[in-house]
Amino acid sequence: MQAFPADPLNLVRTIARHRQLIQTLAVRDIATRYRGSFLGFAWSVLQPIFMLSVYTFVFSEVLKGRWPGGTGTKSEFALVLFSGLLVFNMFAEVFNRSPELILANSNYVKRVIFPLEIMPVINVISASFNLVINLVVWIVFYCVAIGLPHPTVLLLPVALLPLFILLAGLSWFLAALGVYARDITQITTIITTAFMFLTPIFFPVEAIPERYRGLLALNPLASIVKQVRDVLIWGHGIDAIQFSISITEALTILFLGYAFFQKVRRGFADVL
Repeated sequence: MQAFPADPLNLVRTIARHRQLIQTLAVRDIATRYRGSFLGFAWSVLQPIFMLSVYTFVFSEVLKGRWPGGTGTKSEFALVLFSGLLVFNMFAEVFNRSPELILANSNYVKRVIFPLEIMPVINVISASFNLVINLVVWIVFYCVAIGLPHPTVLLLPVALLPLFILLAGLSWFLAALGVYARDITQITTIITTAFMFLTPIFFPVEAIPERYRGLLALNPLASIVKQVRDVLIWGHGIDAIQFSISITEALTILFLGYAFFQKVRRGFADVL
């Protein structure tokens, strides 16, 4: 029986060895999403613009929301809201697609030479495309409504690093689990909805009663959203302690997810 090493060093070697294949398949995955559509890649720009407009209207006009600690303007509220959605939308895309990764590519399972373990990496890279488009829309809106962004915007890749690592680990876990439990997709949809309202996206952390704030430590997205807002909106640098905790949690999930995938992949062919 073929052995599938699950140690961290093998993970790094695998990604480095197949980086060209990962790039090719990620580009193909992105292109496939818009193939045959009338507006093509324009949808990736129009969608965040439309959602930004809807959220701005609902939360600032209908619900009269204002973000504490800011200027209180509608445009600032929209930007704060959308900066949180940058993180959540990528999480939701990767999280909900992951259970179908192996099922949708079952033709690769019986090909011994194909490295199945790169599929979650491709999933994260593909979702990053939409993240970049959303970020461009955010920056343009910020420049028009407020002016030049803070120099700390350059720290955004650092603030997002735990997110990429976390999602890769979750994707490995869910991709493997989805082969054996076909209804996991319905469960991930429920979890995604719950995370949307349990993550400080539509409200600041200060709005949560003091006795419940400790529960935010159980939500890895909460600290990532805060770090992203700090560098994008408030002009703050990276909080070293908070970042260290986030990156440690993300790396733990990464290696556990990869190890689980490598452990159970021997049975993929039998199930499929």
